[in-house]
Amino acid sequence: MAVDLFAGIPVNDYAAALAWYERLLGSPPAFVPNDTEAVWELAEHRYVYIEHRPGRAGHALHTVFVDDLDTRVAGIADRGLHPMNRETYSNGVRKVTYQDPDGNEIGFGGAPL
Repeated sequence: MAVDLFAGIPVNDYAAALAWYERLLGSPPAFVPNDTEAVWELAEHRYVYIEHRPGRAGHALHTVFVDDLDTRVAGIADRGLHPMNRETYSNGVRKVTYQDPDGNEIGFGGAPL
């Protein structure tokens, strides 16, 4: 069975969120289905999208596991964003968390060093 994933992030200020997520993800959206949504394809059939939903923003919690966490974090820093938190779990898995202007949390995880 084929599965596509669309993980949504409600935002209050669409224009501000669009600019922030372009910096976080390193590219403009893959597509913009309408005036209130923007969609990025993180991997084949795996998408994250922002949607203008005033009053619902700030509660998203997403983590994306990547092959090279250090390279990802360095690229994001080069675009002017810095994590709000860095963690290493007891099994060595690492997680770096960013917070968008509405308080939504987007984490990137990586394998132990």
